[in-house]
Amino acid sequence: MDQVLVAYGSKHGATAEIAEKIGQVLRQAGLRTDVLPADGVSDLAPYGAVVLGSALYIGRWRKSAIKFLKAHENMLAERPVWLFASGPTGEGDPVELVEGWRYPKALQPIIDHIQPRDIAVFHGSLDKKKLNLIEKWMINTVKAPTGDFRDWDAITSWATSITQALKETKP
Repeated sequence: MDQVLVAYGSKHGATAEIAEKIGQVLRQAGLRTDVLPADGVSDLAPYGAVVLGSALYIGRWRKSAIKFLKAHENMLAERPVWLFASGPTGEGDPVELVEGWRYPKALQPIIDHIQPRDIAVFHGSLDKKKLNLIEKWMINTVKAPTGDFRDWDAITSWATSITQALKETKP
């Protein structure tokens, strides 16, 4: 259980930074942890637990995170798994901002099979300088708040709860 994978699907880097923070908290708790892009993982055998995160982009998970879930579904079902999404910007509860949505409905059978320990939604970051013209147009059209809304205390607290759960399952 000491080896943990934190995998992520990120478009502009904000979700990757959240994954790195989660990895840092796990390492500080003494867990050997790899933080990798979801499309860079081919084998889950070395990992006793997995954390998977995806950016929410136009109300969707990143394709790399979805492919990861589908490709590794059976192995994920055999180990503790935590999922997170990042993306809503602005003030307020991130789950309320996405109207309770945590993952694509099409993934429901996989989520049911894997039975993640928790599924968190974190505020994201939206930097107009990183967006292409179409993305800028979409952001302006929907009047999405721009800026960095990530709550590092909430992310750290969630990661700490993972370390506690993993330490409880150690022999």
